[in-house]
Amino acid sequence: MWRPAPGSPVLQREDLHLASSTCETVGSFYTKSTFILLSKQSVLIHESADLSSRVAFLDMSCECPETSPEPLSPSQSFQHHDQWQSPAKYKLVTMSFVEYGDTIKDGDTAIVFLGHESMFPVKVQHGSMTQTKYGVIRHSTDLIGKKYGSKVTCSKGGWVFILHPTPELWTMNLPHRTQILYSTDISIITMMLELKPGSIVCESGTGSGSLSHALIRTVAPTGHLYTVEFHQQRAEKAREEFREHGVEHLVTVTNQDVCKNGFGVSNIADAVFLDIPSPWEAIGHAKSALKAEGGRICSFSPCIEQVQRTCLAMEEYGFTEINTLEILLRVYNVRTVSLQIPDLGKAAEDNSSTGFDSSNPSHQESPCGNLQQGTVQFKSGVPLREVVGHTGYLTFATKSLV
Repeated sequence: MWRPAPGSPVLQREDLHLASSTCETVGSFYTKSTFILLSKQSVLIHESADLSSRVAFLDMSCECPETSPEPLSPSQSFQHHDQWQSPAKYKLVTMSFVEYGDTIKDGDTAIVFLGHESMFPVKVQHGSMTQTKYGVIRHSTDLIGKKYGSKVTCSKGGWVFILHPTPELWTMNLPHRTQILYSTDISIITMMLELKPGSIVCESGTGSGSLSHALIRTVAPTGHLYTVEFHQQRAEKAREEFREHGVEHLVTVTNQDVCKNGFGVSNIADAVFLDIPSPWEAIGHAKSALKAEGGRICSFSPCIEQVQRTCLAMEEYGFTEINTLEILLRVYNVRTVSLQIPDLGKAAEDNSSTGFDSSNPSHQESPCGNLQQGTVQFKSGVPLREVVGHTGYLTFATKSLV
């Protein structure tokens, strides 16, 4: 096992993004002349005063250019890194909502999947147990060390799947402290705000953190989310969840009134999102937070009167391209329909009039159906009678460059 020699190149924290344990990922770090070893998304990060990070490999070793090897002592061997106690200068990074982890570890947040309409989150803890309708799940033996996606048999003989958390799954299973935004609206917000890795986003209010997790995943690994929450307990709970989910380095939570005190930043944001009762009172602060060269803003409001006042405020502060959308999800039930071919008499027997040749095998095997049996099959999409109704209006605008 090897580690970088003193004075070798370091990896800046904002550059640390372990997307997958592939050769391409390791190769990308070679170009930085940085020693890094990657295995199962678990790394050791050296925390120094200047926030730079050194990364050592787990379970495998590699030597990069401009790096002289130095053997680790036996006490620092990573052969059994699950039980290994790291020195104070290192922090063990495992599961994260923005980076996929292969195996379940103590302290992870996992999703227990009982069915498409039945899921719930669980914090994995050594020695703990979770009750389900299929029986008990013992964390030490049934979860820790198993791969995400594994089928776990409960004490009563039933089984569940253990899924790696994602922002979408978290939205479906999070503890509600407020009303939340769902994936339909979140997807449009992310697209219309033109977010990408490296973007800086300001948000208010944090609420239950549904949108926050999606924004963090979108701007990772080099972007940042500044989220403001008026309610102190909700702000503290959001900080705790971000820390447990391994994304605290990508988000800053502030407990204050955005309408009076703003976001606490100026001229750095690429986009601003508002989900507050009086968004028109925060438009001025949103403009101050956006970059001087421009940016995008979105306001979510359930009532059209809120939209009217917000649009007037946006126009007053010089925003352009103001438009409001309402996103409704309509689900279609796709099924195969079989219909009997009607008897059209002698006209139907004249193949030359239609160009159909019954002796042609390609016609007999047509996906439209088996005409020789007097039926035709095709796919039909029928919308469900019950659909999700109004959630809110999304108002978008662009900060003028002037």
